[in-house]
Amino acid sequence: MTDPSVRPIVLVAMGGHAFMQRGEAGDIHDHERNAATICGSLMTLVERSYNLVITHGNGPQVGNFLLQNELTRESVPSLPLDVLVANTEGFLGYVLQQALLNHLRRREVKRYVVTMITQVLVEREDPAFQNPSKPIGPFLTREQAEERRDRLGWKIIEDSGRGWRRLVASPRPVRVVQRHMIRDSARAGHIVVACGGGGIPIIRREDNDYEGIEAVIDKDLTSSVLAAEIGAELLIILTDVPQVYVHFGKPEQQALGAVTVEEVESLYAAGHFARGSMGPKVEAILGFLKAGGKRGLITSPARLADALDGRAGTHFVGRI
Repeated sequence: MTDPSVRPIVLVAMGGHAFMQRGEAGDIHDHERNAATICGSLMTLVERSYNLVITHGNGPQVGNFLLQNELTRESVPSLPLDVLVANTEGFLGYVLQQALLNHLRRREVKRYVVTMITQVLVEREDPAFQNPSKPIGPFLTREQAEERRDRLGWKIIEDSGRGWRRLVASPRPVRVVQRHMIRDSARAGHIVVACGGGGIPIIRREDNDYEGIEAVIDKDLTSSVLAAEIGAELLIILTDVPQVYVHFGKPEQQALGAVTVEEVESLYAAGHFARGSMGPKVEAILGFLKAGGKRGLITSPARLADALDGRAGTHFVGRI
């Protein structure tokens, strides 16, 4: 058996598809079933002797917690957003842990799985705090949203014709506080679930203490920072398409196979990767490579094994 301390680390970032598919109610049975499916795909990385770190999104789940805040605010104390992110890290980490342990047991693989409640430092002076841009929480009528704006100081926006929502800041991640623990656990051969939902956003106060803050961090950007901090060899971002495309959704749509940093930067500058979808994923891969990472990969869970063999996915390298 390979010594885990010399196995390469791969960080896999997963979105909401890890727990909920479109059209599902999103109850615990949906979460468990979808987690079991995607964790089955991840076993190909275990079988190829990678040390594995997993990050994941939490958009629908933290939205449900915010809705619970709204519905029970007259009888139950509300919780701030940083605490709700921590709640989802524990809840979703448990679901992933259980699915992973079941797959490992069936294969008679002796590895442990651990979830880390992960704090991510952001800058107090980040311009995002002056210009909140991330819609979160339930859809409201205009009257409801304006009442909360006036009473609670919310920033609000009409979101895609579906209703009004709260806007919060989405600052850039600077450092993952638990990075050394994550790295050391991965090097010991354990599977680590960390930075759920982009991690719990914290700032450093003037007295140097940490403090949670009302914000959300893009999970792909946090994954990029973490991958570099723990010395990962490969950053994989799993999404609902098998490859990255230029001219996406148009007759001239074209899939990208293997691309260099320079090629992707040129395409990014030309506006090929939308800010609300593929943009942050491509930006995350580029940041990882520029910070010293060797390889990046964007693909779907179903095509992961093929992508690792070079038959699918979009592969990012410093040069070809």
